[in-house]
Amino acid sequence: MNSRQMDNRLELLSSQHRYRSDALIEALHAAQEKYGHLSVELLGQLAEQLQLPPSLVYGVASFYHAFRLLPRGEHHCTVCTGTSCHLLGGTALLQKLENNFGIHCGETSADGSLSLDSVRCLGVCGMAPLVVLDGRIITADSASEMIQEILLPLPPPPTP
Repeated sequence: MNSRQMDNRLELLSSQHRYRSDALIEALHAAQEKYGHLSVELLGQLAEQLQLPPSLVYGVASFYHAFRLLPRGEHHCTVCTGTSCHLLGGTALLQKLENNFGIHCGETSADGSLSLDSVRCLGVCGMAPLVVLDGRIITADSASEMIQEILLPLPPPPTP
C-alpha cells in the first residue's frame, strides 16, 4: 500500500473517532486491525491527525501488550505460562519452541512463518498446559505431542 492510500484510510479512521485525542487507544486498535501492526510511520500519521505528540502515541502503543509494532508471522503461537500451565510444562514448552525456531518469545522467525508470544493466563486452567495457534486451542498429554501439533501447519524450522 502506498503512502497516499495509507493517508486516505487513516483519515477515514481518524474521522470515525472524531479526531478526539481521548480516543487514542480506540484509534490504535482500529489502525492495528486495519493494517496488521502499528508501524512508526502509521503512529506518526495518527499522532498528527489526533493532534498529539508522536512520543505520546508511541509511548501508549509500546506500553500495552495488545499492540504490535512489528508485523506478525504467517502463524501466531501463544503459550500460556500461568501457574497451572507452568506447573504442567507450559514454560518448558515455550523454551522448546524458542530453541526449535531460533527465536525468543515476542519475536517472529526470520522467514516470517511464526510469531511466538506468551500470556500469563488464558483462563482455561483445567486444560493446562495449553497453546493457541492461529486462534485454535492446542492441548496434549506431553510437550512433545504439543510441539508436533504446532509444527504440522508450519514450514520446517531453519537449520543453524
